[in-house]
Amino acid sequence: MSLVNTPVKPFKTTAFKQGKFIDVSDADLAGKWSVFFFYPADFTFVCPTELGDLADHYDDFKKLGVEIYSVSTDTHFTHKAWHDSSETIGKVQYAMLGDASGAITNNFEVMRAGQGLADRGTFIVDPNGIIQAVEVTAEGIGRDASELLRKIKAAQYVASHPGEVCPAKWQEGEATLAPSLDLVGKI
Repeated sequence: MSLVNTPVKPFKTTAFKQGKFIDVSDADLAGKWSVFFFYPADFTFVCPTELGDLADHYDDFKKLGVEIYSVSTDTHFTHKAWHDSSETIGKVQYAMLGDASGAITNNFEVMRAGQGLADRGTFIVDPNGIIQAVEVTAEGIGRDASELLRKIKAAQYVASHPGEVCPAKWQEGEATLAPSLDLVGKI
């Protein structure tokens, strides 16, 4: 079953963010756009390139009113150690959620059976806590923060313009579509 258009399930955990341990829960999502960015494990190979790419674009996400939550089944202590020892992860300013119990990873249905690791799952969550987009990729396929930003802009546009939709490759400022009988067979 798809998680699109379903609410984020309740959770509470400890995260590492900007040199501190903080509590994060589903209540923190209220009123703002969020991205949950699951990855298999700290101290690995593709994962730091993805988290570093998000860090490089973090200001762009913030300008859109979007908070980033990276999540792995590592602890918040492990996140701090990785942050302190890796130049790439040292750039991360968003919350790195610890999920050692696997509860959040299971709630988002990206837990690898029998491995205790998350798949590469990306979830765009609207200000009402409803999941608007889901992407899950295989182990070796890294994600692109620029494409994630494009999808968020499209989700935000559609949310604020009822009756309009964004076509393939839509970029901010480009024409949208208003679905109607007149368009059937004309595109």
